[in-house]
Amino acid sequence: MIDENYFTYEILKDALVAVGDEMFAAMKRTSMSPIVYEILDFAVGVTDARGNLVAQGNGVVLFMATLDSAVRAVLDKHGPDGIHEGDIFITNDPYGGGGTHVSDVTLVLPVFFEGTLIAFVANKAHWTEVGGMAPGGNLTDSTEVYQEGLMFPTVKLSDRGTINQPLVDMIEANVRIPDMTLGDMWASVAANRVGERRILELVTRYGRDTVTGAMSRILDYGERMVRTELEQMPKGEFFAEAMLDGDGLGNGPFHAQVKVTISGDRFLIDFTGTAPQAPGSINTTRSGMNSFARAVYVACTAPHVPVNGGMFRPLEVICPDGTLFTAIRPAPTSVYWESGNFVIDLVWKAMAPHVPERLPAGGYLTVGSTNIWGTHPDTGEFYLLVEPLAGGWGAGHDRDGDNGQFCQANGETYNIPIEVAETRYGVRVERYTFNTEDGGAGRFRGGKGLVVEYRCLSQAWLTSILGRHDYPPWGMAGGSDGSPNRIMILRNDGTVEEHGKTARMPIAEGEVIRMVTGNGGGYGDPRARPRAAIAADLRDELVTPAYAESIYGYSAEAE
Repeated sequence: MIDENYFTYEILKDALVAVGDEMFAAMKRTSMSPIVYEILDFAVGVTDARGNLVAQGNGVVLFMATLDSAVRAVLDKHGPDGIHEGDIFITNDPYGGGGTHVSDVTLVLPVFFEGTLIAFVANKAHWTEVGGMAPGGNLTDSTEVYQEGLMFPTVKLSDRGTINQPLVDMIEANVRIPDMTLGDMWASVAANRVGERRILELVTRYGRDTVTGAMSRILDYGERMVRTELEQMPKGEFFAEAMLDGDGLGNGPFHAQVKVTISGDRFLIDFTGTAPQAPGSINTTRSGMNSFARAVYVACTAPHVPVNGGMFRPLEVICPDGTLFTAIRPAPTSVYWESGNFVIDLVWKAMAPHVPERLPAGGYLTVGSTNIWGTHPDTGEFYLLVEPLAGGWGAGHDRDGDNGQFCQANGETYNIPIEVAETRYGVRVERYTFNTEDGGAGRFRGGKGLVVEYRCLSQAWLTSILGRHDYPPWGMAGGSDGSPNRIMILRNDGTVEEHGKTARMPIAEGEVIRMVTGNGGGYGDPRARPRAAIAADLRDELVTPAYAESIYGYSAEAE
């Protein structure tokens, strides 16, 4: 028998998901930074009054456990007596408040109806500039978190509707491009206001108890859908290990491992045995680890279900304090995704052979953060380019890997369009092509990475980190490993340098920065690849004739 409120709750379930989507659109339209309005490096969401995630707008997958964690940090620190209508909280502490690195800043707004707290809306966005010892915040040579920029320990940006102007003044005084930073902050406020307004409209129309009841049912629905999928999954213990590149300060490589245990009602991820936290900035904190773990858990179980907190009730993540995945203060975390992506990759590697219909071979994995800054040759103004890089994903059991896609953790993000990059920054993008080098052969080949070249039109500096420079993506079922990521500097004197990481590297006028992202791992015996598929790769110039002949035994002339 159908509950008499069933249809109303279904309408509200979709309406609350739509609230997240509208918040997302508002943030995109009102932000100041290309990393927000072009790349979409942010996430928005709605929680209930206890901080349970009800709905999340599309965006960065790695923020999946950070919005509700930020709300709970507000509840824990300020309590029911310290949260009022008109308040806005700001947090980015990597060690509390759902933080990742200080560049990712969360704004939390409580939603009240007739004096009662009924929900929260939250927005987490990557600020292009947060101060610190170098522009852009994505530091590869920091040794403590205090070097990485301003930290906001879950404090009030607005108190009962009155803006905390001294805090705004402090932000303005400590960042290199205050118009952009503050513009993004006010865009976050605007997006949260949109969410608040839409929730209040729903409450006015359907009643407070009906809307809060719908929130509870949404959480139960998420749990029910995941448990249904868990019943279909293989049961037992599954293992994987990996090596991570060094930390940029001469330490490493680092060992990491996982044991995944799936039973009828639980999905347990245990990272015990992973290396201690690094002196350099590749560390992830516990909130970051939980978010990465959520991402791969959803990929394994119910990727088709809109994300909410109820989905994670069967999930448990274990890891001792003080590891690469659970660093403790004051360890630097500026490029936390370099270890955090291995949270995803380890579980992926352990489970891929058992759920091949959902998880392909290893991919290029890195965010590929590229920070280029200098003085614009046309305007004389300071510029700061911050951009992630797409790469090759691994091949699946029934298809080739995806070409030129962003890593699992980045989710629904994009590159900066070439026209925008060349207008806003002092670079010329001279090459943007697929990576045709060796790697990733198989019955189904790995997806192709990219080759991106920036020619600097004036003196510039580069900070960048591309993990999997030393350890390429893994193949499956006889498929070949993919190719490594790398940074290449084409100097004016004709020399070429290769790096996996750079820190404030000077780039002279006219020199070229070439970013190369790897090809994903292959799946299956390369000799079993269909001849038509090899011919198509040759036609599209995704492989060379020599590679096709040596790896696949295919000769266009012989055919």
